[in-house]
Amino acid sequence: MTSARELGLWGEGTNDLPPGPLNAISDVSGVAVGHRTLSGEALATGVTAVLPHGGDLFRVKVRAAVEVINGFGKSAGLMQVAELGTVETPILLTNTFGVAACTEALIRRAIASNSDIGRKGPTVNPVVCECNDGAVNDIQALAVQPADALAAIEAAAAGPVAQGAVGAGTGMTAFGFKGGIGSASRKMRVAGADFIMGTLVLANFGRPGDLILPDGRRPDSRSVSAPEKGSVIVLLATDLPLGDRQLKRVVRRAGAGLARLGAFWGHGSGDICLAFTTADPVAHDARETFQSVRRLDEAQIDLPFRAAAEATQEAVLNALCAAPAVTGRAGRLFPSLADWATEFAK
Repeated sequence: MTSARELGLWGEGTNDLPPGPLNAISDVSGVAVGHRTLSGEALATGVTAVLPHGGDLFRVKVRAAVEVINGFGKSAGLMQVAELGTVETPILLTNTFGVAACTEALIRRAIASNSDIGRKGPTVNPVVCECNDGAVNDIQALAVQPADALAAIEAAAAGPVAQGAVGAGTGMTAFGFKGGIGSASRKMRVAGADFIMGTLVLANFGRPGDLILPDGRRPDSRSVSAPEKGSVIVLLATDLPLGDRQLKRVVRRAGAGLARLGAFWGHGSGDICLAFTTADPVAHDARETFQSVRRLDEAQIDLPFRAAAEATQEAVLNALCAAPAVTGRAGRLFPSLADWATEFAK
C-alpha cells in the first residue's frame, strides 16, 4: 500500500500536527476496521466495518454526532444519531444498493446478543453509510448480502488499515482517479496528555480537474463542466473527551479538509461526516438518574478542529494513492494518483 507521504504528496510541514504511529483511525485505542471485498465479472464492491470498541455496542454506546454537508444520500441510522448523540452498532460502509443488506445484518447481529431488543426494550439503530460505485461496479447486481456485512465485522482488527480499492472502496472513484478507502490520524497534546484524532474516508467524490494537492499542484488540468455527482463518507474517531454537541462542531471541520482538496459539495454529491469518541461511553442500562459527562473546555477546541481538517484531507489523498488504476464499466480509465506522482518524479 502506497501513501501520500511516501510519494511526497504530503510534506512534513512545521505547522502540521504529527500523525499517530499508524497514521490511521486505528491509532485510537479500541477502534478496529474490517473489510469484505467482492470482485468478479462486472463486480467491484464490498463492505467496510468500523468498530468503536470490541464489546457489545448496544449495551455500551459511544457518544457521537453527524454532520450532513450535502444530503444526496441513502444512509441508515443518521437521524437517531443526530437526535440522541450515540452510536450503538458497528458502522458499516458499502454501495448505495447495499444499505438494506447491511442494515439487516446489524439488526440480526444485535438481536442475537440482546434478546430484549424490540420486545421488552427499544429497537436498535443500525448505522450504514453509502456511496454509489456504479462507474466501476454493476450496482444493479445487488451483490452485497447480509453475510458480507457480517464477514466485514468479523474481519475487523486493530493495527494497520488496508486502504484503496478494498471493502466498500473497491469500486469507488474520486476526482477522476481511482478512489476508495483512506485513513489518517493526528496526535493532540492537551493538558499534558496525548490524544488521537483518527479519520477513515470512503472517497467517491470530486470532478476531474478539481483536485488540489497540498503544495498547490493540480494532477489533472482538465477543465470539466460536468456536474458533481459523487459522494464521500468521513468517519472521525477520537479518545478525547467530547460531548455530542462538541463532536458535531468537530466533525463539521472535516468539510474544511475536503474543501482544501478542491471539493465544493455539488448538488448531486452526498457528503456525510460522522464522529464518535471512545471516552466517556454511555451505558444502555444506566443505574443513576443523573449522569456525569467529562468534556473538553470549549476554549481548547481549536486543536481537534484542526486535527479533523488535516486528517480528513490526508486520508482522501491516501485513498487515491493506495488504489490501483482501473477501467470502469463504460471503458473509462480511472488512473491511480500514485502512478501520476511516480511519473511526475521522473
